[in-house]
Amino acid sequence: MRKLSVFAILTMAACGGGGGDTPAIDAPDVTDDGGLIDAPPGAIDARVIDAPTGPDADPSTLPHFSFFVTSLRALQDLSGNPMGFGGDLRFGETGPGAGLRGADKLCATIAERSMPGASAKQWRAFLSASNDGNGNVVNAIQRIGTGPWYDRLGRMLAPDVASLMGIRPAGGDATIKNDFPNEDGVTNHNPDGTGNVDNHDMLTGTNLQGMFEGPTRTCLDWTANAGNEALEGEPRVGHSWPRGNTGMINSWMSSLIESGCAPGVSLIEMGPPDPNSNTVGSGGGYGGFYCFALVP
Repeated sequence: MRKLSVFAILTMAACGGGGGDTPAIDAPDVTDDGGLIDAPPGAIDARVIDAPTGPDADPSTLPHFSFFVTSLRALQDLSGNPMGFGGDLRFGETGPGAGLRGADKLCATIAERSMPGASAKQWRAFLSASNDGNGNVVNAIQRIGTGPWYDRLGRMLAPDVASLMGIRPAGGDATIKNDFPNEDGVTNHNPDGTGNVDNHDMLTGTNLQGMFEGPTRTCLDWTANAGNEALEGEPRVGHSWPRGNTGMINSWMSSLIESGCAPGVSLIEMGPPDPNSNTVGSGGGYGGFYCFALVP
């Protein structure tokens, strides 16, 4: 039997305030040149609350860093809510296509927190949607560039798009193939070093080919988190680490359908998504998603 996390299941029907002290997952801080050091987390730097649109950094001079799983801690910090964002990823964006733009901005903001200047790498959330803001369907696999993609520690996830098309990525570093790392290069199954937690459900809205699955699988194009399944649908998720079975359930991009779009965190193994829940995390997760950069 898997060792249970000390975290309790946290669920909430709608996104509220972030009052109260929430246990944070320790992660490495960064030096001025982007190197990792051991340091306790501090307050969020004001410069990364809104990801810069024209940073001074030249991405070609930065170390390889072009892929990560958004950590629970980052989503809690940036949402101001211990339950995270749920299915509403607008992050201050408005108008058509706001969900995707906000998710991309979240990727850039989180990358900047880990490696100063990394927001210049043109980050894209691995999310599909029915409308890009101009009436066009968005397929996640077509918005992330051509590769290769590397984690924060310079380990390759995959060399090209073709290598991403299997149940698990191929051609990359074997140490992260079955346990994708977060923005600090920490493999996400055991993010704080206290033991494995059940946190692998990652929002994608995407089928096994990396394409848009349908209008009921994207939380209204990543703009909704009230938890009304009839209106908002139930999002498709992938698994950042495999459960140990075979087949589709282990797919990193399209493994199962979550219970709803409301914010929620569940880190204790409880089986498949709870049909009585309406949150993005009921099957083991917290509404995380994948971020890819166009510049390696």
